[in-house]
Amino acid sequence: MISEHLPVLQVVVPLIAAPICILLRRDDTAWGLATLATWISFIIAGSMFVEVQSAGALSYALGSWPAPWGIQYLVDPLNAFVLLVVSGVSAVVMLFARDSILDELGRERENLFYCAYLLVFAGLLGVTITHDAFNLFVFLEISSLATYVLIAAGRDRRALVASFQYLIIGTIGATFIVLGVGFLYAMTGTLNMADLADRVRAYDTNPAIIVAYAFLVIGATIKLALFPLHLWLPNAYTFAPSMVSAFLAATATKVGFYVLMRFVFTVFGPEFSFDTLSVGLPLAILAIVGIFATSIVAIFQNDVKRMLAYSSVAQIGYMVLGMSLATTTGVAAGLIHLFNHSLIKAALFCSVGCIVYRLGSSHINSFAGAGRRMPWTMAAFCAGGVSLIGLPMTAGFISKWYIILALLERGWWPIAVLLVVSSILAVIYIWRAVEPAYFREPPADAGPVSEAPLVLLTATWILVFANIWFGIETSLNVGGAFAAAESLLSGYAP
Repeated sequence: MISEHLPVLQVVVPLIAAPICILLRRDDTAWGLATLATWISFIIAGSMFVEVQSAGALSYALGSWPAPWGIQYLVDPLNAFVLLVVSGVSAVVMLFARDSILDELGRERENLFYCAYLLVFAGLLGVTITHDAFNLFVFLEISSLATYVLIAAGRDRRALVASFQYLIIGTIGATFIVLGVGFLYAMTGTLNMADLADRVRAYDTNPAIIVAYAFLVIGATIKLALFPLHLWLPNAYTFAPSMVSAFLAATATKVGFYVLMRFVFTVFGPEFSFDTLSVGLPLAILAIVGIFATSIVAIFQNDVKRMLAYSSVAQIGYMVLGMSLATTTGVAAGLIHLFNHSLIKAALFCSVGCIVYRLGSSHINSFAGAGRRMPWTMAAFCAGGVSLIGLPMTAGFISKWYIILALLERGWWPIAVLLVVSSILAVIYIWRAVEPAYFREPPADAGPVSEAPLVLLTATWILVFANIWFGIETSLNVGGAFAAAESLLSGYAP
């Protein structure tokens, strides 16, 4: 039955569609195939999420070679949750892609773009679903190499510099990860994560295991863009095509966070990570400093895409802060924010993409008068901004609520107060874009500007409504996150 092969089809469908896109040169055919592949992957992820919630983890042995001898795909509550987020937001962003990419890249490179996009997408899904440490590295490189292409496709020349910068830093991160995997294999003789988890415990505080842990955590935090290892991210999001910025902001760093959690909780275990090595406090400090430092930097940006990029680094701090608490509520809060921030940033970058489509720039000055000239676009931006700030009845509020609850559970009430203060910084930088849109007149020489095309607005508003829906009906995002947290922390008490 085809249902038995859903785990491998999750990756195979976009991976096969990618090279086919190169052959499709007729109008919209490459976009149509890429959209179809993305939506099929979303349906598969949804089916597996439902099955995992009801029947438990799914295991698939590639080539019928049983684990640990062969490569195993394992879908448990954690990666079923992340697969749903990545594929769902990617599917909606693909609706936004057609007109946006035609405007920024033109028809002649469209098929090549969608080939690269599907390779990134397949790589992210592969990283998330594989239960083999080296296979994770392989998929990470597939995703990264294609990501460099997507960023370089931006029409600004600085996109090439941003792509090269990401290539250098991304290669350093990948090197750390492959070295860490190498140390683990040298010590244990296995690459299967479940088998690694059993064998690593026998070595306990062996120096080679500690070095492997350090390499893997540093490599994952580079891919995650945790402060201060975030230097690749602002330029990458700013100069990439608008659709790419929305796609990467919603998926790439989220998968990086998944990689960090998978190694910390599954391979090494919470006892080793938080009791033996005590990494919780260093991660919490980096997260808190990152939240404030990058939020302050965001306030002084004049390009809205760059402002949102620095905001993303701050929001990554919220996720890592929740994880660092090593409690069920804390880990769940980090995963809830992974889910919600994916929706928030996709909505915000898509609304900025609508501005770029009509006005040709994401500079704050270009927003002057946009509230009257493009009312639906700016309404979407404001709704996404409100969710980012964390007002009630939005997804962002749910995230911050659970993070604060987790902090209060641990008795860290001063940090909870700081998080409330950090939301004020978000108010300031979001207001910097809203103020010219509604309280300034457009330039005197500006011509008439109409609203963004319906297809762009449709994708943007789907994401906006999702922000509202998941701020009210929380059984999926909160329920899925708590199920994943409980599976990761089973039997552990901090």
